[in-house]
Amino acid sequence: MPLTLSITVLTAQTKKEADRQAILDMCGCYDITFKYTETFAPSEDYEKKPDYTASALELALPIINGNDQISIQHLLVINDSTVIKHWRQDWLYENQEVFHYEKDNNWTFSKLPSDAVKGQWTQKVHQVDDSPRYSGSASWVHVDGKHFWENRSDSPLPRREYTKRSDYNVMKRGNRHEITDYGWVHEQDNDKIVRKEDGEAILLAQEKGMNIYKKVDDQKCQIALDWWQGHKDFWAEVRTAWDQVYDREGNLTLLKKVDDKPLYKYLHALEEERANSSQVLEVLNRFVATTAEQNEVTGK
Repeated sequence: MPLTLSITVLTAQTKKEADRQAILDMCGCYDITFKYTETFAPSEDYEKKPDYTASALELALPIINGNDQISIQHLLVINDSTVIKHWRQDWLYENQEVFHYEKDNNWTFSKLPSDAVKGQWTQKVHQVDDSPRYSGSASWVHVDGKHFWENRSDSPLPRREYTKRSDYNVMKRGNRHEITDYGWVHEQDNDKIVRKEDGEAILLAQEKGMNIYKKVDDQKCQIALDWWQGHKDFWAEVRTAWDQVYDREGNLTLLKKVDDKPLYKYLHALEEERANSSQVLEVLNRFVATTAEQNEVTGK
């Protein structure tokens, strides 16, 4: 079964079908380049940070392909021999339930009015352990031969900076996903924000990001596809457990460590034990902060 679907003439199909094809066209085996550069800072005293550039080989695999939901699991291939589970993006049609990042590992869950999401797709982005990262709803646009989706959403610091910087605590992401003749581009216009306890947001710096996905022969990612066949059942159990955590309104604060161990280490042990979703949920609930723990996390 092919991993990609091509965009065809919009007049030959419904708008929703064109949207689905655009999302599915992000699947496949890709050589990726990541480039970020800071472009502006309000303060003259701010010292621009060095540009960030990296490259990777990655498989974007459709693990759910439904009429109203498409889930794409990203798998990194390192040195043609090692596979690492990467981020996941879920696309939900006319979805009303979203989560918004505040700061300090805290997300607020809310429900959007049905008329506000009519014809739209929500993109929910999850971290490598399937915990939340950011989400946003917008319409796919198909015009003048272009096919793109744009949204702005708050998120935690990116992986390339969260262990290196503490001078800001929220990234307001300007995301644009555009399908191209060679693959697709994830273009970003990001604000690095200092969000205070009273909700005031101070702009520290802005940056431009270009993640360019160039499609290559699927065979280059065969090792990732083989790896997923041996791990997909466990990660389905993890997603089922997370769905029960996400089935809430209000706030969700996640602890970074429990007994000095991050979540991914617990998940690795659970996979070795072939744990089911109930066992995974028991562990996830240990990372969902209580009121006292929330105060400790936020410094209140």
